[in-house]
Formats: sequence, structure tokens, C-alpha cells
Amino acid sequence: MNLTDYISAAPEMILLVLICVVLIADLFIDNEHRVATFWLSMAALAITGWSILATAPIERVVVFDGSYVSDPLSQILKITAVAFVALAFLYARDYLRANDLHKGEYYLLGLFGLLGMMIMTSANSLLTMYLGLETLALSLYALVAIDRNSATAAESAMKYFVLGAIASGALLYGISWIYGVTGTLKFDEIAAVIAAEPDLNNLPLWFGLAFLIVGIAFKFGAVPFHMWLPDVYQGARTPVTLYIASAPKLAALAFTVRILVDGLGGLQDVWADMIMVVAVLSLLVGNVIAIAQTNIKRMLGYSAIAHVGFILLAIFCGTDKGYAAALFYTLTYIVATAGAFGIVILLSRRGYEAESLADFKGLNERSPWFTLMMMFLMLSLTGIPPFIGFFGKLNVIDAVLSSGYPGLAVLMVVASVVGAFYYLRVIWYMYFEPAEDQAVLQASADTRLVLSLNGVAVLGLGIVPGWLWALCTQIALSIR
Repeated sequence: MNLTDYISAAPEMILLVLICVVLIADLFIDNEHRVATFWLSMAALAITGWSILATAPIERVVVFDGSYVSDPLSQILKITAVAFVALAFLYARDYLRANDLHKGEYYLLGLFGLLGMMIMTSANSLLTMYLGLETLALSLYALVAIDRNSATAAESAMKYFVLGAIASGALLYGISWIYGVTGTLKFDEIAAVIAAEPDLNNLPLWFGLAFLIVGIAFKFGAVPFHMWLPDVYQGARTPVTLYIASAPKLAALAFTVRILVDGLGGLQDVWADMIMVVAVLSLLVGNVIAIAQTNIKRMLGYSAIAHVGFILLAIFCGTDKGYAAALFYTLTYIVATAGAFGIVILLSRRGYEAESLADFKGLNERSPWFTLMMMFLMLSLTGIPPFIGFFGKLNVIDAVLSSGYPGLAVLMVVASVVGAFYYLRVIWYMYFEPAEDQAVLQASADTRLVLSLNGVAVLGLGIVPGWLWALCTQIALSIR
């Protein structure tokens, strides 16, 4: 190891040191001044973000004996993950304080989860990827159960833990098969071995690949490994659901691209069919079951499954345009879903969870501005122009058509029409149903400002999407 190794991995090292600082400082902060932990965590995120930008390499760098990679994909995913973790912390602060849950554990577990995401995005080895995945997963298990007095949260955490352990076991089993066939765990070496020895493209390698697909599908929450996702979204406290629904999706994208493209790109003809089946099932199951939901967190959970179908279909294409579309879709989706859960948090108050769709009835009478923001977010998730969600879906459909799959493109259009029903139902409730709750929305000025910017962003990005698409295209070209 040399100085280049440490400079490349400096953001992770700095974040780990800052987590220790926040952990020790929180020991001396009483509950009345817990907001100090929030500001320390935000400062840690700001320093981490600066370190990511300051250490960004000009070209792809592989260090730590081939286990760690720093490239444009890892940089954009890391800086975006930092931004959305900060957004989750800000939206959560007032809610946690109002519900006597404002403890340092939320911020610390969130920071540890971010560390796991950053390791995953820069992993160049199956073992490094697994370590990052478990760092993130263990943090999420504890976050879901952070409300010790909630039986629902405890049940969701236990289900998440058990199913996550099974998925981790399947992933490790797949890794062992890949290692047994290729003799290495590093993605570039795996790709080189497969390219040099075509005879290895046989049943044992496919068997290991199938188990890796299980791990990928579980991490994304794709069908048929999706059963944890709606239950965890509903059972966890809303700030935790917001965290799970946003930044970890970036890590899941990195997880998929690093394994399937960087490592097993030579087996695209094999894994593409598996990914296509999982993606189509996710599109159908997610959209259809979401229609029947009356809990908005559960509805957004099933809609997340459907959105994962779009992301996986973009990766299925196996082209630069497909990878760019997957990155673009993931970035724009988490902008909209973070804002949607932010509005749900805004509607909640002490002892009251705004989880039912009925809680949105007549919202326009109480807060016309945030009703408008929620409408923007729902229309973006629906995929209606000029909101950014439209261009996300359009790019994926274009990539699929360019790869020669018109049937899949038609299916995505039909699925989007089905999904429009449950998103537009929220808008109907807000504008055309009589109010059942007259409580005043309470939130700090900075939360209201950022939430407003979040809502406006889906419109602003939709009006000028070219720069983001150009960035995603440039990053896709760097993916091997």
C-alpha cells in the first residue's frame, strides 16, 4: 500500500473517524440538547462530501491490491448518497423530537449505513462488496427497530433481519461458487478469466451467478424477493422509511453494476434473461398490488418495487445507453420518493402517524403550497411531463427499444398507465375530498424550505434534464 491507496479511500476513512467523534460527543449530550448531535452529523456529512470531491481522481484508479476502485460512477453515487442522507436527517429531526425518539442512535446508524454504501460503490472485489453490504444491512436492521415501544417496528425489523440473513447466505454461497470456478474474487480478474477461458462459461458458473442474482434482487426489493419491503416501509417509523427508500437504492445500483457488468459482463447472455424475468415480475406485481393499498407508506413500497423493474430493465439492455438510463432513473426516482416521504413526515405530529391515504383528504384546505409540492412529486413518480420522472421512464423505454425489445417497451408503458391510478388517487384526495383533519402543519423553517426545494426540483430537473442525462451518459461510458 502507498499514499495513492490512502488518498483514494480517504472519504471512507474520514467518515469513520467522524462517526467515532459523533459517537463520543453524543455520550455527553443530554436529551434536551440532542439537536447538537444532529448538527455534528450534518457537519460530518459536509466534511465527507468535501473529501469525496477533493480526492476525486481524473481517471479510474484501482488500489488496495485490486479491492477498491475510484471512478466516475463511485464519485457520483457517493456524493449523491451523502446528500440524501443529509436530507433524511433534516426531514427526520422535527419528527423525532416530537415523538420522543430524538436520540443519537438514529444519526449514528445513518452514518454507519452511509459508510457501507460508500464501500459498496467503490468495491472491486466480491469480498469488499459483501463487507459494505453487511455494514449497511446491520445499520438498517437496527434503524427499523429504533422505536423500542412499537411492536410493529420490532416485527418488521425481525422479518427484515431473518430474510436479510437468508439473502446474505445465498449471496455468500454464490460468491463461493464464483471463486471456485474462477479462482479470484476481484471483478476485473473474474472478467479476465472468463474472457480468456470460454470453457468456464458452464453450469457451475451459472449456478453461482443465480445465487448472486438472488442477493441483487433482495437488495433492490425486486420480485420474488420483495416480501420484506412493504412490511418494512409500513412498520418502520417514517424517517427510517425515508432513509431506506432513498440513499440505499444508490448502493443497490452499484452492487448490481459492479457484479454483473464489471465482473460478469462476459456472461451477459446468461444473466440478462434472469434480470429480465425479475424486472418484468417487479413491474407487474408492484403496480397491481399497489392499487389495493390504503396505507401510503405501503403503497409507496409496492411502487418502489415497480420502479426497480424499470431500473433492472435498463441494466438488462447491457448497453451504454441502458446503464446511463439506469443511473438517471435511480437518481431522479430517489429525488421524488424522498420528497414524498418528507410530506408524510410533515403531516405527522406527536402521537399521530399520517400513514393512511385518508389523511391526505382536503390537504389543500390546510396547506395549498405543500399540496402543490406533493402533486409535483406524485406526477413525477407517475411519469407525466414536464416532470423529471417522465424523462427517466422515457430514457429506459428508449434504451429497451434500441436493444430490440419492443414488447418490453409496450409493457413498461402499460405498467406506467396502471401506476398512474394510485398516484393520481393521492392528488384526488388532496384536492377533491373533504378534509377530515384540521391540524396545522408544523415544521421548522429550514425543513419547509428544503422540502419546497425538493418538490420544485422534480419540475426544474424536468424542464432542463439535458445536463443530468449528459452526466449519466459520460459516467456510463466509463463503466466497463
